[in-house]
Amino acid sequence: MSDNSLRLVWVYPDLLSTYGDQGNALVVERRAHQRGLQVERYDVRSDQPVPTSGDIYLIGGGEDRPQRLAAERLRRDGGLQRAVGNGAIVFSVCAGYQILGNEFINDLGQREPGLGLLDVISTRGEGDRCVGDVLGDIDPQLGLPPLTGFENHQGITHIGPSARPFARVTLGRGNGTGDGTEGAYNGTVFGTYMHGPVLARNPLIADLLLKLALDVNALPPTDDRWYDALRAERMNAAQQPA
Repeated sequence: MSDNSLRLVWVYPDLLSTYGDQGNALVVERRAHQRGLQVERYDVRSDQPVPTSGDIYLIGGGEDRPQRLAAERLRRDGGLQRAVGNGAIVFSVCAGYQILGNEFINDLGQREPGLGLLDVISTRGEGDRCVGDVLGDIDPQLGLPPLTGFENHQGITHIGPSARPFARVTLGRGNGTGDGTEGAYNGTVFGTYMHGPVLARNPLIADLLLKLALDVNALPPTDDRWYDALRAERMNAAQQPA
């Protein structure tokens, strides 16, 4: 990135923006502007090539058929893989998270190759969907406060040896494996099942993406009263009896 301009890429909003995850792009833009950064945002549709010069790439959730189409086009395009090879940061949610992995089950019930950017494999659960508020503790190595989000998925995601769990849930089902893990990450590639949108509920995750893009250890402080109020409200509501 240049000294004061961040290139933000929102990948395939026409296929992977079903659950309001475009809010994540708005939060990253806002957090960057608060630090005096200019943001060049690119909303890349599925009939367009994915640019390789972005700093942060965001991918949202979607339904089964659009997920398969997105995976096919991303594999064929290759831009996102090249961008990661150049050091770009990727933050993905739900269907996007599965696409970044090695394999998932598509809408035809078949094993669909992912992009291989995260060492995870996703299958389809046979029981009830994972739906509801989630609370968890993010990997201490990332230095972030507790996670809050909303899950809505049928997928079961198993983490391989070269990836780490993004968080461990204290409420909710996360990756759906029963081991308490939620999401995964490796280097600058992150995946989670959390909607919300997750960066509005967890603005310091957005700040982490900015710090990675800027290659700095800290950012100037911002007024987080709105975010803090939202986090407190959602975390308190999640812990109330059903």
